[in-house]
Amino acid sequence: MKNRSDIEQGRAGSAKTSIIRGVLHEVGFNYQPGCYPNYRFVLAMMAGILVVGIMHGWVKPYPAQFEIGLMPLLSLIIWQPFIEEVLFRGIIQGQIGKRKWGKHAWLGISNANLVTSILFAAIHVVHDSPLFALSVIAPSLVFGYFRDYCNSVYPSILIHCAYNAMVFGGLILNGNMKLPSL
Repeated sequence: MKNRSDIEQGRAGSAKTSIIRGVLHEVGFNYQPGCYPNYRFVLAMMAGILVVGIMHGWVKPYPAQFEIGLMPLLSLIIWQPFIEEVLFRGIIQGQIGKRKWGKHAWLGISNANLVTSILFAAIHVVHDSPLFALSVIAPSLVFGYFRDYCNSVYPSILIHCAYNAMVFGGLILNGNMKLPSL
């Protein structure tokens, strides 16, 4: 038979779990299976090819010969998009989207998405050229669209990782970057 202390500890553990689940839900860690086989998601993934064309044709975010190790490359393809999406789409867009004015949308782009995308571009000015920072607005709007559409950051994270992978793949295919050695 359980004593009172065991029951109270169980409730405290359950409350902590509930709080953690609530925070994760707030940030957008919600799996929405209908978002991925959707034609919009497929089009957004394929639009990454256009992003790569723009990045390499006009913006040229990296020098003519760019070298990077395997771990930093994986960080730019996986961790950086993950962190950026949780911060910008999960926290910032999620909180702005709770406001009445943040929910208003035009052509499927919410005010919360627009404000977040402007902030996203502004933060890129810190380490990149202003032209590069402007070039991230369109992909940012795509990431934000899926945050709103799916009520989840998972699609945004996947698309952002794919876009970053395509940018570096384009650098390798153009001969501007050597494949990192293992």
